[in-house]
Amino acid sequence: MRLTSILPTLFLLTQSLAADSKPLLPCTIYRTETNAYYDINPIAVQPLVDHKKAHKDDRTESWHARGYDTGTNFTLNFCAPVIETIDAAVGISESLLKNISAFYTWKDKVYSIGQVSTELVFRGRELSLNYTNGSPCDSPSTHDKRKLKHDDDEDDEDDDDEDKDDDDKKKDDDDKKSHKEKSSKGDDDVRRKSTLISLACDPNLPSGKAHISFVGSSPDQCTYFFRAKTMAACGGVGEPPTGLGAGGVFGVILIIFLAVYLLGGIAYQRTVMHQRGWRQLPNYNVWASIFSILRDIVIILTSSCARLLPRRHGYNQLPGNGRGGRGGGRADDENRLIDQLDEEWDD
Repeated sequence: MRLTSILPTLFLLTQSLAADSKPLLPCTIYRTETNAYYDINPIAVQPLVDHKKAHKDDRTESWHARGYDTGTNFTLNFCAPVIETIDAAVGISESLLKNISAFYTWKDKVYSIGQVSTELVFRGRELSLNYTNGSPCDSPSTHDKRKLKHDDDEDDEDDDDEDKDDDDKKKDDDDKKSHKEKSSKGDDDVRRKSTLISLACDPNLPSGKAHISFVGSSPDQCTYFFRAKTMAACGGVGEPPTGLGAGGVFGVILIIFLAVYLLGGIAYQRTVMHQRGWRQLPNYNVWASIFSILRDIVIILTSSCARLLPRRHGYNQLPGNGRGGRGGGRADDENRLIDQLDEEWDD
């Protein structure tokens, strides 16, 4: 294994790690042009835990928007499914009911206008969130019939109740016929309702609050447009949370280098130099000498610290202790010193 073949691999690895700057959290986005980081999670309504008591600031229902001339109101959530329980929705399978992020009710029927999505998108300067795969859209013929009948109902307010019941029955029949035709074609050929939410900055709103307004819908009532004002859409200056920072990338490079050094050195010492045991380590003599120096330094430090510690004075250290211990050795030294002084005086 040559070092020249390892260096390009390490370089490519560091480049890929450094280029990985995507946010880890859902419903977040980083805009490099303005160095701003956006996080919409504060306005996402989460269901309360069973044992948790709701505070006055906790929302117990999803966000609502008034439909005005549409004759219905809308319920939606941000980057999460609505917390309301939906038993059935037109054209939505039972397994996907828990993923509905926006819906409306018309004639006691729930219509989904988008499944949950956590991907924020910048279109120019506008921050937007898009929900797709809602209930099937009405066919153009069915939509035109509904519009004509709705206009006739406004112009002819003095009709009998029987005529109104007949119109409602015909509308329901048209709905059933339209959805039946769509189901026979397959899911790939069915146009489904979607939602586009434009997120605007409003620094005057408190954190976790939003003001949602219904803008309009497409002529075929297949796409619905909303505008949400919130402080979460203002963004903050700073780098987004990444998987690895500069220190993490350096650590990965260091670990890879050490692994290559050890494995490559052991393979070389074992196969080429026929070394065994600890001598298989690369540069064994260098590391052994370094270890010996460190060991000597530790011994010197411990012995120096031991000298600074106070000595214990016991009876075994008295001069008259004749047990041959420290006291006996000290008495002999004193006797020799006295003899030496006597000899000097005699001279």
